[in-house]
Amino acid sequence: MFKILERETLAEHINKFVVEAPLIAKKALPGQFVILRLHEKGERIPITICETDPEKGTITLVVQEVGKTTYELGTYQAGDEIADIIGPLGKPAEIEKVGTVVAIGGGVGTAIVYPEAKAFKEKGNYVISIIGFRSKRFVILEEEMRKVSDELYVTTDDGSYGMKGFVSDKLKELIEEGRKIDLVIAIGPAIMMKVVSDLTRPYGIKTIVSLNSIMVDGTGMCGACRVEVGGKTRFACVDGPEFDGHQVDFDLLIKRLAMYKEEERIALERYLKERGKA
Repeated sequence: MFKILERETLAEHINKFVVEAPLIAKKALPGQFVILRLHEKGERIPITICETDPEKGTITLVVQEVGKTTYELGTYQAGDEIADIIGPLGKPAEIEKVGTVVAIGGGVGTAIVYPEAKAFKEKGNYVISIIGFRSKRFVILEEEMRKVSDELYVTTDDGSYGMKGFVSDKLKELIEEGRKIDLVIAIGPAIMMKVVSDLTRPYGIKTIVSLNSIMVDGTGMCGACRVEVGGKTRFACVDGPEFDGHQVDFDLLIKRLAMYKEEERIALERYLKERGKA
């Protein structure tokens, strides 16, 4: 069992959990993730590690309530326990000094790009961060990102905070200004990563994305997380989750992500109905 030491609501339907997991905290690196199961009858879901504290033996997870399990996790409080957390899984991000790095986080993807922006900054890179949200009420980790960035830009779809528009709009502006960019890291919704990759491709700007494909076991055995990269089948859990954005078949990824939308909707509605009755 893994005890929740701290629980905080960061924004509407977005929660942060600091969990006691000393062995994972000791080994985890930026870009890696865990798979958790709330209880004996729970499903397995992948969650990227936002932060670790090896000395305290804790990992920090930022989770958006989008499906049955994440909604259920949203009811957990400090002192509650999670049955299983397996990790760290996946390959760590390749962190090195390259020059100017643009770190892009879309929505809760900001929690994933944060440890990478921090690591790139610590390596001596100039870090420009762009984080985007649907509206002001969904903004998370702004101050944390500011501390690890040389420049920080916030965008909202509706213009309620920061720059009105998408993260790709700000990136396009930087490129057209002639800013020297050596690397782009984009993490968030698949469509956002696709747009960013399409934008940087003509300029030859190396672009790394973290794929949020459907996942079950996290060890490459089930094949559920398969993605097509450079015309070849890869498994996000063991070959990734990070890949060259210019090589990813995003259309296939988006199609696969929608495969169980109806089942997910039914499961969530059933859970919320049962919870309401309870």
